Amino acid sequence: MTRTSIMPCLVYRDAPAAIDWLCRAFGFVQHLVVPGDGGTITHAQLTLGDGMIMLGSGTSEFMRQLTALPADIGGRQTQTPYVVVADPEAHYAAAIKAGARIVRPIQEEDYGGKGYTLADPEGYVWHFGSYDPWQDSELNPP
Repeated sequence: MTRTSIMPCLVYRDAPAAIDWLCRAFGFVQHLVVPGDGGTITHAQLTLGDGMIMLGSGTSEFMRQLTALPADIGGRQTQTPYVVVADPEAHYAAAIKAGARIVRPIQEEDYGGKGYTLADPEGYVWHFGSYDPWQDSELNPP
């Protein structure tokens, strides 16, 4: 069977600053960064464990037609990534230290685990928590 992965793709007004912040605040690691003209990023891949996001400055006509930044649409979102982390309390503390805007403080979840929600400097909403749906015994019977 071919491996299937889903990778969120995000557009940032200041992609170089976003890359720096995402690595500092969340622990992402630069996998590939392709610089563009005028300090932009044509394409970047950041990894966290065995997960990956892709991002860029969105300067092509194609991307400008497809996407809007949260700031352009009143901070609203059409999708929000959820990331499984081993130690949500330590992750929460690092995000606060990096200046994340906490949208929902860390708490025990009704469905298991502990998690929180934040907005990054450009307004993207992220959920982090210890609940791993791949490990949920109800979803994956023996």
